[in-house]
Amino acid sequence: MARWEAGARERLVLAAVDLFTEQGYDTTTVAQIAERAGVTKSTFFRHFPDKRELLVAGQEALSRLLSEGITDAPGDASPLEAVAAGLERASEAMGPMNRELAPRLKAAIASSAELQERDALKSVSLAAAMTSALVARGVPGPTAALAGELGLLAFKRGYAVWSEGDRAPEDQLAPHALAALDELRAASASLG
Repeated sequence: MARWEAGARERLVLAAVDLFTEQGYDTTTVAQIAERAGVTKSTFFRHFPDKRELLVAGQEALSRLLSEGITDAPGDASPLEAVAAGLERASEAMGPMNRELAPRLKAAIASSAELQERDALKSVSLAAAMTSALVARGVPGPTAALAGELGLLAFKRGYAVWSEGDRAPEDQLAPHALAALDELRAASASLG
C-alpha cells in the first residue's frame, strides 16, 4: 500500500458506503474500510476521526459554498434569490462521483439509526449556514431561517431528482435544485 497515494479520501468514502450497504454500518470496521480502500488504518484516521464521519465528508465545504454563494449574491437580491445563488455555487461542486454515490449512500443511511441521526444533523448544519449568511446580509432572523430551510429542502429535493434514474453525464445539479426552490416558493405562497 502506498503511504501517500492520491485519492485516498474518496476511496475511503466509496469503500465505506459499499461496506455499509453490503454488511451494515454496525458490523463494518475501520480496518475493513481501510483494506477495501487500499490504505492503512493510520491513513483512514488522517482523513476521518471515525467511520461515522465518512458519510458527512464534504459537509464543511458544502456549507461554505452555500454561504459564499449567498454572500456574493447581488445586494438587491431577495432572500430566496440569494439562496438560489448559494444553491448554484454549491451545485457546481457536485460531480459524477456524487451522483453515482447517492443511491448507495441513501441505502446505507436508511439501514442505520445512527447514520440517520448524523444525516439529520448535517441537514441542520446546512440550513444554519444559509440562515447565518442571510442574517449577515441584513435579512431578519425569522425570514432568514425560513429561507435557509427552503434552501435546504430545495437542495435535498434537487439532489434526489438529479441522482435518480438515467441522466446524461453532462446533466448538472443546479437546474434541479433551482426548480425545486421555485416549486417550494410557489407552494409557500399558496399557504395564505
